[in-house]
Amino acid sequence: MPVDCSAIPRELLESELFGYAPGAFTGASREGKSGKFELANGGTIFLDEIGEMPLEMQAKLLRVLQERQLIRVGGVTPQSVTCAVIAATNRDLETLVAQGRFRRDLLYRLDVIRLEVPPLRERPEDIPLLVAHYWEHKSRELGRVAQLSAEALRVFEGYTWPGNIRELVNVVERVLVGSVKPIIEPSDLPATVQAESVGHVRRFPSFDLDIVVAEAERRTVERALRQAQGNRLKAAQLVGLSRASFYRKLKAYSL
Repeated sequence: MPVDCSAIPRELLESELFGYAPGAFTGASREGKSGKFELANGGTIFLDEIGEMPLEMQAKLLRVLQERQLIRVGGVTPQSVTCAVIAATNRDLETLVAQGRFRRDLLYRLDVIRLEVPPLRERPEDIPLLVAHYWEHKSRELGRVAQLSAEALRVFEGYTWPGNIRELVNVVERVLVGSVKPIIEPSDLPATVQAESVGHVRRFPSFDLDIVVAEAERRTVERALRQAQGNRLKAAQLVGLSRASFYRKLKAYSL
């Protein structure tokens, strides 16, 4: 059950999350309404953009997470809810905590298992795969038959994608909608993408699978070392290799 915390007006967020009792307010349904947590009972609720949630709602959310019970708006009877909770944000929650804009106790309650998703600029090996995936998907959706030239793909690879995946999908769709040519060249791409890519060295010398895989493997090993703060044993565990195998990778990639 997905919830976009940034898209729901703050005055409606509580009733959206926890539901409301019959006749709770003017215009309320006579039967009341189930909230997202009730609908997710026995499953999973995904709280997207959790960093945008107002402070007063954070306190109410914390209570539900701790007690596994909720009370509908205008209601008096607690209802038990059991569901897995996934929260996502592109904000630095520790900084928001320091600024008094996010509750520290809620952060600790949510931050049980953390998955860091690096921005596209830090994982350029993913760009050709993502472009190919969304190009095929959007082509089917729009009924467009066009191919991306190798030179145009190099421009995609040379761009830093400050908007990450959403920007990439947007550019793919814009190109497919705006061009009637069977082959998309660099000149058909948005000017901002072209301008930033000028002078950038192509990250992959070819589409040779061995080269692409090796580059992806090297970058993964590098990221594991950074996350483990140089601890080789911990880094080996992060990538699922034995210590000996990990050392061989370090030697092979001169890391």
